[in-house]
Amino acid sequence: MPPTNPSRRRALTDAAIELLASSGVHGLTHRAVEKRAGLPPGTASNYFRSREALLVAAAERIVELHHADTDRINREHQAARDVGLAELLTRSLLTAATTARDRYLAIFELQLEAVRRPALAAALAGLQDAAVRLTAGRHGELGIAVPRERIPALIALYGGALFTLVTAPPGVAGEAFARQLAQAIVDGCGAPGS
Repeated sequence: MPPTNPSRRRALTDAAIELLASSGVHGLTHRAVEKRAGLPPGTASNYFRSREALLVAAAERIVELHHADTDRINREHQAARDVGLAELLTRSLLTAATTARDRYLAIFELQLEAVRRPALAAALAGLQDAAVRLTAGRHGELGIAVPRERIPALIALYGGALFTLVTAPPGVAGEAFARQLAQAIVDGCGAPGS
């Protein structure tokens, strides 16, 4: 049975996310994670017996962080009922491309690796399922009229815009570009945006 120190496990998975963002999936090793987390050699392999287990744990941590962010954003947006969908998307894209950039780079790395690793794909499936459910709920709470059947298209367009912003050279992911992408998403899924 793996050790049960939750803060050490979080330190290891957070370090794994940072490494995925900075070095890619090929730079993610047990030793590199230990070094990044400032923990002794052998610690990561005590928690995660294989590289795949480490990747899955990083994906699960990302899902956990994503849910926490979504809850926080939902609380903030309760006060923003008069803001349209395009503005909400602009804010979200800008935050993801700046403040949460490393996490999204890690997600993209994991999504590509998940094509070859079913266990990793299963861990990441929670992000897509939750995105549809939470987006529909958030839109309902904010009075945004996007039909539920259009939400998967909205999420796909958002994902493409997010990839463009997160992987763009420094200086490109500005507010004006995020606003253009957000409006294109609203137009592309036929949703009311302002």
